[in-house]
Amino acid sequence: QVLLVESGGGLVQAGGSLRLSCAASERTFSSYTMAWFRQAPGKEREFVAHISWNAANTNYTESVKGRFTISRDNAKNTVYLQMNRLKPEETAVYYCAARSGGGWGNRIYDYDFWGQGTQVTVSS
Repeated sequence: QVLLVESGGGLVQAGGSLRLSCAASERTFSSYTMAWFRQAPGKEREFVAHISWNAANTNYTESVKGRFTISRDNAKNTVYLQMNRLKPEETAVYYCAARSGGGWGNRIYDYDFWGQGTQVTVSS
């Protein structure tokens, strides 16, 4: 069982930046593919970005390319999401997710473990 704890959410004005962090309890964190998803009120949870176990591969949903950056520090068991030029429509709860066994995916059921989420609110 992997415990994931997100932090770094908050209120920011449109065009601003936030950096989310997700700390994992598992000592084998470095073997997990990690991802960020988000869920806006009344909407389904959607994929934002993923990073492979060794950070060699990343993928982003189209709408965040060039503005968001996912990264990880395996020595600290932490994955990050740097979000720049935020938009009001990106207001959502942001979730960290972990996948064991290699590979990656952009669907909820591609991931085995989830954090509780951190609220990001972007004001216009």
